Amino acid sequence: MTTPLLRIDGLTKAYPGVVANDDVSFSIGRGAVHALLGENGAGKSTLVKMVYGLVRPDSGAMTFEGKPFAPNNPQEARASGIAMVFQHFSLFEALDVAENVALGMENPPPMRALAARIREVSETYGLPLTPERLVGDLSAGERQRVEIIRCLLQDPQLLIMDEPTSVLTPQEVEILFETLRKLQSEGTSILYISHKLEEIRALCDSATILRLGKVVGSADPKTTSAGELAAMMVGQELKVPTARDHTLGDVALEIKDLSVASPGAFGTSLRNVSLSLRKGEVLGIGGVAGNGQDELLGALSGEIRAPAASILLEGDRIGQLGPVARRGLGLLAAPEERLGHAAAPGMSLIENGALSGWLRRDLVSRKLVDWKKARTFAEEIIETFDVRTPGPGVAARALSGGNLQKFVVGREILQKPDVFIVNQPTWGVDASAAAAIRQALLDLAAKGAAVLVISQDLDELMEISTSFAALNEGRLSPVRSAEGLTVEEIGLMMGGAHGMEVAHV
Repeated sequence: MTTPLLRIDGLTKAYPGVVANDDVSFSIGRGAVHALLGENGAGKSTLVKMVYGLVRPDSGAMTFEGKPFAPNNPQEARASGIAMVFQHFSLFEALDVAENVALGMENPPPMRALAARIREVSETYGLPLTPERLVGDLSAGERQRVEIIRCLLQDPQLLIMDEPTSVLTPQEVEILFETLRKLQSEGTSILYISHKLEEIRALCDSATILRLGKVVGSADPKTTSAGELAAMMVGQELKVPTARDHTLGDVALEIKDLSVASPGAFGTSLRNVSLSLRKGEVLGIGGVAGNGQDELLGALSGEIRAPAASILLEGDRIGQLGPVARRGLGLLAAPEERLGHAAAPGMSLIENGALSGWLRRDLVSRKLVDWKKARTFAEEIIETFDVRTPGPGVAARALSGGNLQKFVVGREILQKPDVFIVNQPTWGVDASAAAAIRQALLDLAAKGAAVLVISQDLDELMEISTSFAALNEGRLSPVRSAEGLTVEEIGLMMGGAHGMEVAHV
């Protein structure tokens, strides 16, 4: 048998109150595409951080190319032949592509030579990039290309990819997969982390499954169903979200010819957006990141003020009202950025629950927070939405991304909104938690709430939406019935080819 490229033997890493990795062992072959699967908090991020030199294990060992491997930092990992594309981009919007690539290199060549090399590599791997373009002007898919090209310029033997398709259209996903298959054919190994199990089945040769920090099994994704993989991850059969039969009510939220400027230099202004949202309806809005999603949520939540008559709640003009006033009227929102926007990183879950829920949950008396009530509210969120945490006094930044997402979405749903706007409700969340969040949104709609879901996960939108529209460069396509829409049609709508309007459900 050939020596595996990377061998992991008994890696263990513990933090106060939790063992992130517990005696983890597996190997990655040369030229293999290996999946690392697990629920949020299963230990995937900690494990790849040890491989990449960001975290030191407490015990265990690794070998790379048959030699002992214990990187003290990412520079040593890169020098050994390991590159990583993170879920969150680490790019400077005010710099151009070449300058961003140079910042990630130990000894970058002169800019002219680097630009030529970027063009050459990007064309070779089907990821076209213009080195002189500002990153702030790039789409999410193009920004990911910058991250990948930066890695490919290192000629890596192992490429680690963390949730690489979360911000891509179906067409961009296929381009990425073609690139990864080309890399594999040239002998590059890939460690692939994703919660999208059908992608794993299409791309990966083998999979290691983690649960609560331990390896609980391995599988051949091509011969194992998505349901079977999910069951291995969570330890039980995955529950599929189901919508309860209910009739749609009157229009709860109406947007009329809404145009607002983006508050950010590299944001996308909204242009003539119109829609109506009925009670009991789940309206899914798709689109590649950076096409006005944040601006739409901001305009609806009250963070971005709009002309008064452009937004109507139950027929009343609310465009000039702020977030607190809108919450009092029953319009609640959960933004995409969970850490820093939806939640304050250094504050406890109790405090974060009070930040949003003080008005509708009656947590303030005589201008003072009732901390006993606030603790009870946080505990209710934790229990109802299965938030994995030692307790409500833990700081938000201590939670895994998926568990914090469950807390943020649960915090809003338990305030019983009449209209709920949510951006990326299951971003970076495992299959089990995603199913629970989607079910909660469906249940909310069944109780008569109007729900608007902004998401880049098309499978999610098709699973829960009764109607669908797409954002492209700040414009919204006509709203269509979600029933019968194909992925190809949706991809074209997201790209700006809206086609003909179909009657609203």
